[in-house]
Amino acid sequence: MSSLLRLATAGSVDDGKSTLVGRLLYDTKSVLADQLDAVTRASVDKGLSTPDLSLLVDGLRSEREQGITIDVAYRYFATPKRSFVLADTPGHVQYTRNTVTGASTAQLAVLLVDARKGVIEQTRRHAAVLALLGVPQLVLAVNKIDLVDYDEATFTVIAKEFASHAETLGYPQGSVLAIPVSALEGDNVATRSERTPWYSGPSLLEHLEDVPVAPDPHDSALRFPVQYVIRPRTPEYPDYRGYAGQIAAGTVRPGDEIVVLPQGIRSRIERIDTADGPLDEAGAGTSVTLLLTDDIDISRGDLIAAADAPPRVTDEITGTLCWLSSKPLKTGARVLVKHGARTVQALVGELHARFDEQQLSSVDSPASLELNDIGLVTLRLAEELGVDDYGVSPRTGAFLVIEPKDGDTLAAGLVGERFS
Repeated sequence: MSSLLRLATAGSVDDGKSTLVGRLLYDTKSVLADQLDAVTRASVDKGLSTPDLSLLVDGLRSEREQGITIDVAYRYFATPKRSFVLADTPGHVQYTRNTVTGASTAQLAVLLVDARKGVIEQTRRHAAVLALLGVPQLVLAVNKIDLVDYDEATFTVIAKEFASHAETLGYPQGSVLAIPVSALEGDNVATRSERTPWYSGPSLLEHLEDVPVAPDPHDSALRFPVQYVIRPRTPEYPDYRGYAGQIAAGTVRPGDEIVVLPQGIRSRIERIDTADGPLDEAGAGTSVTLLLTDDIDISRGDLIAAADAPPRVTDEITGTLCWLSSKPLKTGARVLVKHGARTVQALVGELHARFDEQQLSSVDSPASLELNDIGLVTLRLAEELGVDDYGVSPRTGAFLVIEPKDGDTLAAGLVGERFS
């Protein structure tokens, strides 16, 4: 079975993300004939002699009208070596929240720069967000290399500047690769280009196929947020009581000892049910219904975890926030915290620091966090939650901060300090 790589793209507006993603889909033969026909017709209408591959991914009408990508779109493609799930995120600074969303589960990120512009403010911002989220592998795609006449010196300057920046963010050597590409012409995207004889590395697709992936979440301790409690109470199932959800991390088997949080009650797995019948084992990403050997009062939002490696139960979270609202965050604000399937009331405590992603430094005790600021904040919860450090378990180490009045998302949060 081929392995799976989750990746995200990031870059500024007009750096060519849509064209690069379209080129990957086209070169891996992941485009249906009718889709390609539609793009070809649209390209002819625009007066182009070749298909505009960016149209393959600019599916929203408003995108075509405005020329911008406004949300996170997930693309799926495969080669004989590996399958890919690609999160295509927008480039505008006001959509940093989408970069956070798209990259939150990525094992690799492709960060684009325009060869004519080099590393700019948005490049550094995106790199900081990717480092914050712990994305372990980066590719710097120096796009539009054709527009600088495939100049080696231009590529080398950009690659060195970004490598230095990435190292400061904590990326070790070997985790960042710069590739000169032309998404429009196809240079070094699927195959190596003869027009960059000075580049000896792999094409982008070759690298995506061969790059080592992060540890399998199946190897972590069990984490199972309860989404629904199933009690049919029918004549056929009068006493059935199962807990449905998706396994966030780890593996579960009948007989495993578990603990239910935040109550701290222990029990054992009796059975693993699915729509296709019971299982002997289930791993991360699988949706199942768990039955326990004991009759315990469990509700939606509770967490079933491995008894020998439970998360921390706490009524106070100190975490790193990416503030996504135009309304500033200040101490004393009342918010909601959504963690897994549970939402609790919270009070904003201390604002410990704000991260300056341009200077790569911290500002202690800021008065507030503004739109797109990244900061270290303590939240005091009205109820206890079972949480992990984000670096240990991303699924149970992440949370959202929500406006109580209208339900708007205010911030994406990661348990623990993600910068220093």
